[in-house]
Amino acid sequence: MNTDRSELLVRTLLEQRGLHRPLLPIKGEARRFAEDILEFLFPHFSERLRTSERDPPALLAGLTRELMHILTVLAPGAEFSPADVADRFFASLPAIYEKLWLDAAAITTGDPASENIEEVVLAYPGFLAIAVYRIAHEFFLMRVPVFPRLLTEYAHRMTGIDIHPGARIGTPLFIDHGTGIVIGETTTIGDHVKLYQGVTLGALSVDKSLANTKRHPTIENNVIVYAQAVILGGATVIGHHSVIGGNSWITRSVPPYSYVYHEIKINVRTPDETNGGIEFVI
Repeated sequence: MNTDRSELLVRTLLEQRGLHRPLLPIKGEARRFAEDILEFLFPHFSERLRTSERDPPALLAGLTRELMHILTVLAPGAEFSPADVADRFFASLPAIYEKLWLDAAAITTGDPASENIEEVVLAYPGFLAIAVYRIAHEFFLMRVPVFPRLLTEYAHRMTGIDIHPGARIGTPLFIDHGTGIVIGETTTIGDHVKLYQGVTLGALSVDKSLANTKRHPTIENNVIVYAQAVILGGATVIGHHSVIGGNSWITRSVPPYSYVYHEIKINVRTPDETNGGIEFVI
């Protein structure tokens, strides 16, 4: 490609880019904000060895400036005030913090492999995903655009757990292992719910006309959903104190105290029954 044509393409690209609002590297800013907030709430998350603790009010002031900068660049001229959003968010932090300790305690109590609550906070991907979701959900409730989704996508990338910030989730939520869990935007989850890896709480249709409608299921209190279960549909309600077995596929409501399971048959044969065994070539 000759130099003149290269320069023309670059100028064209810059002109086209100028039609769109310029942003700071917002994905990186969202990631840093999530990490800084979690470090503020739980020093366990810090990857830096500290010789002295900074003054908490100074830390909070720095986080406030960080958030206001992100909001100002992300949505200039928006209906909301960055200062008001920041004030409301930081006012909600004590309640978020209390919920997260309840989440961590539920995981500690419910998982025989966990040694203590500090291990859960520090090392469990399910806790990280829940923590970032609860932070992002506050911004979603305040109708802050894009930013809530960037926060939960950071957690998704880190853990393999995809929780939409619009989901309504009670306390505590216990996510065990967690990889592959998907929780859709209009999902409602009650209190004391336990989810295992690969669970999908999704919609029956992805038609765009269904935006702003209840598309995802409701999981009532004290429900356990085991690995790889799929529960779909906005009208689908899993009644309280139910147990959903692994690999179940559910598109209609289940009454309280139900046990739902996918029945399969596994055959086990001895070498004598197979005339010396079966060899598979893969």
